[in-house]
Amino acid sequence: MKVLLRQRDLSDEYLRFLAQIGADGIDIHNAESVPALSERGYADEHGMAGLMARLRRWGLAVYRVAPPTPTRWLLGQPGGEVEVDNLCRTLEALARAGVPFMSVPHQLEDSPGRRGVVTNLHRGGYRMHAFDTAVMRRSLAERPLETVVDGNACFEQLLRLYERLVPIAEAYDIRLIIHPDDWPGAEAWLTPLRWAKLMELVPSSHSGLLYCVGTRYESGVNILDDIRAFGRRGLIFHVHLRNARGTVPAWGGYEEVALHDGDMNMFAVLKTLKSVGYDGGLQIDHLPTYDGDNSWQGMASAYAVGYVRALLAALEGT
Repeated sequence: MKVLLRQRDLSDEYLRFLAQIGADGIDIHNAESVPALSERGYADEHGMAGLMARLRRWGLAVYRVAPPTPTRWLLGQPGGEVEVDNLCRTLEALARAGVPFMSVPHQLEDSPGRRGVVTNLHRGGYRMHAFDTAVMRRSLAERPLETVVDGNACFEQLLRLYERLVPIAEAYDIRLIIHPDDWPGAEAWLTPLRWAKLMELVPSSHSGLLYCVGTRYESGVNILDDIRAFGRRGLIFHVHLRNARGTVPAWGGYEEVALHDGDMNMFAVLKTLKSVGYDGGLQIDHLPTYDGDNSWQGMASAYAVGYVRALLAALEGT
C-alpha cells in the first residue's frame, strides 16, 4: 500500500519535504493546482503531464484529482450541461496525462453537515474538527439552508452524470471513485445507501469507492466488517485513513483525532484491507493542529506518515 497526503501546495520546498518524510505521493483537492482548471473550467492534459513529471523527479506521484462539484447540474439548474461537459473534458485530460483516479465530485457547499462542525481540544491541547448534531440543528433553526436539496432528484442527476463519465473512464483507462458524504447523517443527500447503490446502478470495472475509514466508522458501522463487505466485492479503489471517537448514532456526533488516539485499531484496519486484497493508496486524511506547526501541518504530516509506515512494516511481518 502507498502512503499519501492531501496536497497543500506544489512548491519545490513542499515536494522536497514530502520526499524527505517518506510519502509516496499526493491527492490533489484544489482546482488551482490542476493546470487550466480554474481559468477555463477543465484541465489541460499537457500541463498535468508536466506537473506529474515534476513530481516524479522527487520520487512522488499524483494518485487522485478531485475537481469542483458540478453544483448546477446536481441541482438541476441552468448551466449544468456546461459543468458536465467540462468534467468530461477534465476526465479525459487527466487520463491522457496518466492520473489513475478521478473523484466524482458531489459535495454541496451549503450542506447540513457543515453547520455542525466544531473544534475540539485533545491531549496536550492539540486541535481537530468534530461534529455535533445539536449544533447543526441549532444552526439550521436559526438560519435555514438557502437551497433546499431534493435528495432523490440529486441522486438521479448523479446517476446521469455517471452515465456520461463511465464510458470515458473505460475508454481512457482511468478509474472513477466517489467519497461518502462527509457527514454520514440522515440529512445528507448522498446517504450511505445511495453511495453504495451507485455501484450497482451504473456498474463498471472502472468505477468504485473512495472508502473513507473515518466517515464510515462515524456512521456507526463495524468498520472491519464493512471493509470486508465492500472489499470482497472489489469495490474499494482508494482509501482515506483517519481515526475518530464516537459515532452519529451512538453519540450524536464524533471527534476526529490523531491516528493513534481514537476508537479504531488502525493496525487492524490495515490488516483487514490487506485481507481483502487491497494494495492501493492510503491518503492520510484530516491532520491534527499541533502548537508551533506550519501552514503545511508539517509536524502532523511527518508524524502521520511515520506512523502509517510503521504499521505497514509490521503488517509485512504478519
